[in-house]
Amino acid sequence: MSNFAAAVTREAKVWWAAELDLSGAADIEEITDRLRDVAPEAEVSLLFVESDDAYLAILRLDEGEDLRVFGSDAVFAEESRLGALLLGDIEEPALDLDSVEDAAVEDDEDEEPEEPPTPAGDAEPVGDAELLSDLGVPAHRLLELCAQEGMLPSDITAEVAQAIGAGDEIEELREA
Repeated sequence: MSNFAAAVTREAKVWWAAELDLSGAADIEEITDRLRDVAPEAEVSLLFVESDDAYLAILRLDEGEDLRVFGSDAVFAEESRLGALLLGDIEEPALDLDSVEDAAVEDDEDEEPEEPPTPAGDAEPVGDAELLSDLGVPAHRLLELCAQEGMLPSDITAEVAQAIGAGDEIEELREA
């Protein structure tokens, strides 16, 4: 499997991006330590892990603590060692689709509620879909991106990075 791991960190309201080598990582704690080491003083640290043009995992640390994880598909944990490290401990689906619908209704009572997104194919997102909500990507948008037909993990990363204000940093990292 081919993998790309981009650490995106924010310090003093400025985003930075660096590629992170995850080879040889023994467990999620070691991956978390590697993310923390990219910018030890970061307010927010995100790790976007794209695997084989099929799977995306997003990890988040706030001030180096409280790891939160989201995965685009639970199958990633079954199909690769890296997927098992990142998503192996997550048992619950990302969100109950009714919860996504209820949140959309609460956001705007006057509008007709949108049909909640369903994952592309058999994909089953897992983990904390709310991990980017305070950065401008609500859970329903993240799930919608994952469910969009033809959307690659790199496309989702680019969309999310653009939404949070780190799009240029990710683009520069890919071009390097």
